[in-house]
Amino acid sequence: MPYTPIIATLGYVLSANGQAVLMIHRNARPDDAHYGKYNGLGGKLEPQEDVVSGMRRELREEAGIEAGAMSLRGTISWPGFGKHGEDWLGFIFVIQSWSGTPLTQNPEGTLEWVPIEAIPSLNLWPGDRHFLPLVFSAEPRQFHGVMPYASGQPLSWHYSLI
Repeated sequence: MPYTPIIATLGYVLSANGQAVLMIHRNARPDDAHYGKYNGLGGKLEPQEDVVSGMRRELREEAGIEAGAMSLRGTISWPGFGKHGEDWLGFIFVIQSWSGTPLTQNPEGTLEWVPIEAIPSLNLWPGDRHFLPLVFSAEPRQFHGVMPYASGQPLSWHYSLI
């Protein structure tokens, strides 16, 4: 059976001094599968949209900002991650510069600047702790990983650097 994941973007917007990240606290909708968790910004790619355009659109929609410089840090395949076991494929970005005034909330929750070193103490998806060090690493190579999920928990984590 062919692998047909939902394609998505996930971006981590850096503050002007590079010490904090704009995170969303998904606290607006109790029926949200991400309810209570902190995450980067992003979402599903739309048909006929490339991943960079999708990331830019998501930043406009979720935070009210326009992305300037950004870099692709890696990709992650999440088999079984979806609410009903759907497979996801995420393109992970760091946004180094942007313009506009970030929103403080959106329909999914509250937007908060979080110091990078404090991110591990947040209520995150369990698997995020595996790949976030690679996102913020000084390592110039991209990571490309696979993290199968079942019942909301990661089963394993493997990645390659290129």
